[in-house]
Amino acid sequence: MLSNIHLITYIAFNHKLTLCIVILLIQFIYERKFMKSVLILGGGFAGIEAAIYLKKANYDVTLVSDRDYLYIYPTSIWIPTGKAKFSDTCIDLNELRDIHKFNLIVDSISKIDAKNNSYTLKSGEILKDFSYVILAMGASKMKHKGIENTLSICGVPEQSLQIKKVLDSLVAKGQGKICFGFGGNPKDTSAVRGGPGFELLFNVHNMLKEKGIRDNFELTFFAPMPEPGKRMGPKALKMMGKFFKSLKINQHYGKKIKEFEEDGIRFEDDSKLESDFTMFIPAGDGHEVVKDSDLPTNEAGFVSIDNFCRVKFEAKDMPNNIYAVGDIAALQGADWRAKQGHIAEVMSRNVAFNIEQEDKGLSDFKGYQEHINILCVMDSGNGASFIYRDSTKAMMIPMPIIGHWLKKAWGKYYKLSKLNKVPRIPGM
Repeated sequence: MLSNIHLITYIAFNHKLTLCIVILLIQFIYERKFMKSVLILGGGFAGIEAAIYLKKANYDVTLVSDRDYLYIYPTSIWIPTGKAKFSDTCIDLNELRDIHKFNLIVDSISKIDAKNNSYTLKSGEILKDFSYVILAMGASKMKHKGIENTLSICGVPEQSLQIKKVLDSLVAKGQGKICFGFGGNPKDTSAVRGGPGFELLFNVHNMLKEKGIRDNFELTFFAPMPEPGKRMGPKALKMMGKFFKSLKINQHYGKKIKEFEEDGIRFEDDSKLESDFTMFIPAGDGHEVVKDSDLPTNEAGFVSIDNFCRVKFEAKDMPNNIYAVGDIAALQGADWRAKQGHIAEVMSRNVAFNIEQEDKGLSDFKGYQEHINILCVMDSGNGASFIYRDSTKAMMIPMPIIGHWLKKAWGKYYKLSKLNKVPRIPGM
């Protein structure tokens, strides 16, 4: 019996088909038979970046996401104040799929059996036998008592619209007490995400000022640690203190949170901070599915990885084809390290490169630890501050007016570049 390739060649030459068609058909059969497959769990910054770069390297990529859009969290800070629409912060995954040619499954992961290379979705579908697997599902959140009495700008995307609704109600009322805060995870200090809390606070201050009612509102920033923002560096911490004072924003630091109540925050000493609305960003915690799996984790439940983002199994009979990137991973490095979107994307690009290196029999792998830094443009609604910290320096540079528009421009660039409508800038 003739093989597929022999049969195509025989038919082609006997029916005078062009050699070009024969070559294309042979190439198609070869690629379908020998192309390696990659399963990516998660459709956020890390997952999408991995999918794009692995498709560029000609892998058969399947991406699983629990929603049908990529949510651009850094630009969601403008939704509550009405400076951006919800749709402005979303990219349709179906459109990304069509452009970058990866396979897309909109579903959530419910069970991981790493040893047997088996991944069960909420729908019941089981995905198995992929050449490589990349975990990029993000993290769960620390569960505080009474958390239902708060909303988070870093929670599920729809909460940004709920925050807007509450703020609109308070503006219509003309006065109120609004508290903004974030928490920490003592088992993993990198899981804190405080920047968006600062940004939303400053944007709300600016919005109230524009409406001429700022003096009618009491704004407070609270956190359980004594020096929130310290990871940005001593200069940034000092400047933030001056900024709060100049904007007449109260500070409530250093007391552990006991409970969130409908009308405020109760602390460990039973003191209470009154609030008509509380925006709180819980610290990250290990993903619930990961905690119930056979994956290795640190004390907080984040997946243990090496410098090349490969999952570190202690048992010798476990697979070596699983990687973890972004918030789901346990980052190693300085005490001030923080999980940020640009770090997640670096990790994803490195994994795509490392997988290709391995398949070529090479070992010039790229690690993520040398890229650990803090980098953000902290927006205030009418300006911004450029913040950067690495192992050798820490800086905070005020950028009145232009900083706000630079961040706005970045949001448009991010969206258009992912859709291949503008060229990618190297490293971004």
